[in-house]
Amino acid sequence: MTPSHADALVDAYLRALGTKDADLAISLFAPDGVVDSPLYGLLPAREFYPALFADTSASVVTLRKLLISDDSSTIALWFDFDWVLADGSPAPFTVVDIAELRDGLITALHIVYDTYPLRDAWTAQHQ
Repeated sequence: MTPSHADALVDAYLRALGTKDADLAISLFAPDGVVDSPLYGLLPAREFYPALFADTSASVVTLRKLLISDDSSTIALWFDFDWVLADGSPAPFTVVDIAELRDGLITALHIVYDTYPLRDAWTAQHQ
């Protein structure tokens, strides 16, 4: 993967998050692509993004840094996710998403952040 392809992938991914575009997010994944999330667990990407966006009323995404492995098989996105839950509760956090890539698509996305500050609000929304 070239740096310009990585930039395009990241731009599309962050745009999908900011606009709640599940189809766009899923299109960036291999057909068997998965997401491992601290709140939602391990899910196929095609299930994760509809669930995430159903729980979202708004979000603003601000990229801090993009890191690309030497062999371009892994990228890490460090960004701020100013998330507002569907019930209006603010749940902002800083996150690192680590994407494993094959043939320019994400095969596995590992989401890493501290859920403590927002877990109560997220849990309350699901009750």
